[in-house]
Amino acid sequence: MTEPKQLPALDVALAAAVAAVGGEPRDGQLAMVRAVGSSMESGEHLLVQAGTGTGKSLAYLVPAVLHSISARQPVVVATATIALQRQLVERDLPRVVDALAPLLPRRPRFAILKGRHNYACAMRLAEGVVDDADPAMDQLFEPAPATPLGQDVQRLRAWAEQTDTGDKDELVPAPMERAWRAISVTAHECVGATRCGYANECFSERARELARQADVVVTNHAMLSIDAFSGIPLLPEHDVVVIDEAHELVDRATGAVTDELTSAAVERAARRIRRLVEPATHDALLTAADALAEALAGLSPGRVLEPRGLLFDALVAVRDCGHAALTETAGKDKGGGAADPAADAARVQARAAVEEVHEIAGRVVEAGASDVVWVTHSERWGSALWRAPMSVAGLLRERLFGEATVVLTSATLELGGSFDSVAATLGLTGPGLTPEQTPRWTSIDVGSPFDYARQGILYVARHLPSPGRDGLSEEFLDELAGLIWAADGRTLGLFSSQRAAEQAALALRPRLDQPILCQGDDATAELVRQFTEDPQTCLFGTLSLWQGVDVPGDACTLVVIDRIPFPRPDDPLVKARQDAAGAAGFMTVSAAGAALLLAQGAGRLIRSGTDRGVVAVLDSRLATARYGGFLRRSLPPFWATEDSEQVRKSLRALASGAST
Repeated sequence: MTEPKQLPALDVALAAAVAAVGGEPRDGQLAMVRAVGSSMESGEHLLVQAGTGTGKSLAYLVPAVLHSISARQPVVVATATIALQRQLVERDLPRVVDALAPLLPRRPRFAILKGRHNYACAMRLAEGVVDDADPAMDQLFEPAPATPLGQDVQRLRAWAEQTDTGDKDELVPAPMERAWRAISVTAHECVGATRCGYANECFSERARELARQADVVVTNHAMLSIDAFSGIPLLPEHDVVVIDEAHELVDRATGAVTDELTSAAVERAARRIRRLVEPATHDALLTAADALAEALAGLSPGRVLEPRGLLFDALVAVRDCGHAALTETAGKDKGGGAADPAADAARVQARAAVEEVHEIAGRVVEAGASDVVWVTHSERWGSALWRAPMSVAGLLRERLFGEATVVLTSATLELGGSFDSVAATLGLTGPGLTPEQTPRWTSIDVGSPFDYARQGILYVARHLPSPGRDGLSEEFLDELAGLIWAADGRTLGLFSSQRAAEQAALALRPRLDQPILCQGDDATAELVRQFTEDPQTCLFGTLSLWQGVDVPGDACTLVVIDRIPFPRPDDPLVKARQDAAGAAGFMTVSAAGAALLLAQGAGRLIRSGTDRGVVAVLDSRLATARYGGFLRRSLPPFWATEDSEQVRKSLRALASGAST
């Protein structure tokens, strides 16, 4: 009888995976794989800072596969971005599986799982959609739609007949949101597999079944957060979670539990449920929507410390009228879906819409000191009321770290030279926690294979005036123009606002021969492609360029940061968190947030072992302010200077070498 295969040692498994991808052994990667393996074995949570080029995806995927085979439970891997999900599922995991399969008792399996709204709905594709809140939706399923919206729906329906996954991310170009809504449902709108006549054809259910059979399940931060916080199991049972791009977890988790309430949403819910309730009930909910619109219109944007007056009355009306509608329709959505699946779906979706506004209004009315409520006004989206928890640290500590072993990794977890700041926002530390309440965790910085001190220069323009609110100064524009001229283009300009990026592009285009692209001129992916392919081109942009842009080689030898990226001082949630932290609020909230984003932006420069260049921070406060040292300790260890002429000389030398 053949003896069952024993699991290989971590080092052996990593070596096989590295060989499969054509890579070379790296000390940092080996240190990380050992730390991750130890964490999964001991149950102690782990924070891993792994610099660009470490190969961290292999360093957690290899122990994840081994652990899942050994423990007979899947490991969940959560990322913040679609790009990394695709990299894991389309490139990294297939190679790891191929490499490890000969060493394991069986071939590992993996799957990707997203929220239900990311998959086409078989029922809607077959039955169409009747939406009293948007009567035009009925017309989207006519054979020859004449509008761009109808044409997009027709494209989606043709795609749905051929796709194996029904995954929205397969579609290029991405569909119009209204068109996608016509062929998809949210989790609240779904009638459920036991009542749906199309359950056997459901793309979302198929994805969930594949996830249940997988050893590694790839998902996103938002779905992980909803699974942990809501009490509704969306992910298969698991004992280990790996969180990549972990520097974004707190923001994504906060977003997952943030409520938004608008008068339009209440009106839409009223119209959806119109056919299921008495006219008086429908009219009362519409009246509540009007009252909410009036109340919000009379409020200034910003935080609402306590709902009073018209706002309180409107919220109570939405809550109570919603409750009346739900009570009146109780039991009406429990019939057999097979008899009339479209009508059954319409009932479920109408109740879901009412239930959402009813619950949000109730939560805002009952908001306490641990909640933040605020109002926004937008020309495009109208007025909205928001509610979010002051902090998600407690939720993460109890619902995530209290339920599974968690490995968190990113290139930027150590802020100001310590993991303490990030650990506090995650709930791993905190005032008043007893030893029994404090999760067991450890941390490791495995470094980077890059020699930052030899490959890069950090230039801080101490001589420039501090940034003001009146736009970019002439001194700033002169400095920027001189740097771009010395670099002969090859510049990624990271700006704190779209307005600043546009001002710089408009001012410098007549002064420089090098082409300057600005975010908004075209799709961001197309701008990055042009920037990559033409070395003399510059690309100016804002937040989405600070993270995820990967342009190795001569096309990017200068990264310019216009100012320290502090959070907006008028952001109600940031201000509330800062006020709650007292004297330490600025450092623990604003400075920590700026340090993280600054490190991400500076990380755009060195993407390979042969890259050379300059990160230029044109904000003198990095050199002069008391918090400057904390921010600088959060950056890669570049060689630092404040000598403008020396930097231009270095850039000219790099440009000359690149052009020969």
